[in-house]
Amino acid sequence: MLEIISRTVGPVRTNSYFIYNEKKEALIIDPGGETETLLEAINSLNLKPLAVLITHAHYDHIGSLDDLREHFKIEAYMSPVEQAWLGDPSLNLSGGSSWMEPVTAKPVENELEMNQDYRLADFSFRVVPTPGHSPGSVSYIFEADQFVICGDTLFQGTIGRTDLPQGDLHTLKNSIRRELFTLPHNYKVYPGHGSPTTIKEEYTTNPFFNSQNVEKG
Repeated sequence: MLEIISRTVGPVRTNSYFIYNEKKEALIIDPGGETETLLEAINSLNLKPLAVLITHAHYDHIGSLDDLREHFKIEAYMSPVEQAWLGDPSLNLSGGSSWMEPVTAKPVENELEMNQDYRLADFSFRVVPTPGHSPGSVSYIFEADQFVICGDTLFQGTIGRTDLPQGDLHTLKNSIRRELFTLPHNYKVYPGHGSPTTIKEEYTTNPFFNSQNVEKG
């Protein structure tokens, strides 16, 4: 059984996740910044990171990507759609700000294929496309442990912003209906910001969706 912890980091309080097994092997998801905070969490549990997974390439989800890859000598995975965003502050939304330094990262070593199952050591997960907040957003579904890491796609009581460049509300809502609301309702949802929720809670109460949704087991 997998364990999951998070640290909330960076200027917009992004959830960075660590998923680990009994051997303390770990996947890092969305290292948003504050590298020392993330390293402290990893070291406090004696974790052995194997890879970094990125849900999307906005600056607040990639701030410590290069630091952790270099520190642990590991590779990263993300959608090819936003590969170019890593090195371009105007695309990852860190450019032109008076209150923060531009964020850049090197290209990831592995570009994900959508609707595919992946296995990294003892970790098995499925990658599904969930665009709308950004065009290359993906979600990671861990079927055996019944949870999903969805970045800025779905939150407790709301959904991701679509007023940012290349965001689209219609696309985002369709992504949630197609890829997330079709999951069993007991699945836990770990979002990019805020508290965890469940598929059932969002399917039945999220105000962005029709209140007449049919109950699913």
